[in-house]
Amino acid sequence: MVMKIEMQAVSRRDIMKLSGAGAAAFVATTLMPGLAQATVEETAAEISKIAAGKEVKSGNITLELPQIAENGNTVPVGFSVDSPMTDANYVKSVTIFAEQNPQARVATYRFTPANGKAKISTRMRLAKTQNVLAVAEMSDGGIYLAKSEVKVTIGGCGG
Repeated sequence: MVMKIEMQAVSRRDIMKLSGAGAAAFVATTLMPGLAQATVEETAAEISKIAAGKEVKSGNITLELPQIAENGNTVPVGFSVDSPMTDANYVKSVTIFAEQNPQARVATYRFTPANGKAKISTRMRLAKTQNVLAVAEMSDGGIYLAKSEVKVTIGGCGG
């Protein structure tokens, strides 16, 4: 079986369309992310939604972050919450926020007493130097917050 491939000439109009589409894609990926940045106020509003009027306390959360991240694309982040993880007293969820990323809420982790520990280690992207916060919601209604600043030398979210 012999396949016959036909070559078609590309017109100048086709080249212009492709160039325009490429330019639009470049603008959308490089300039637009800078327009959508979370703010400290938006992060505080998200935390208020989680707290639902309850007092937000410090303590119980150990946040593990580097003070300086040489590359914002892969910043190690970890946390552990001091809790017995019993049916009567356990961590329901922990939400990680980055105050000045394109979206403030980075991740939410849900736990049950069956987890045994409320501890996570992962990586995240940070757009620039900013505060990273962890908010833990406990089964007894308690809300705990931990905050740490990370200085980013090379941005990870288009920064």
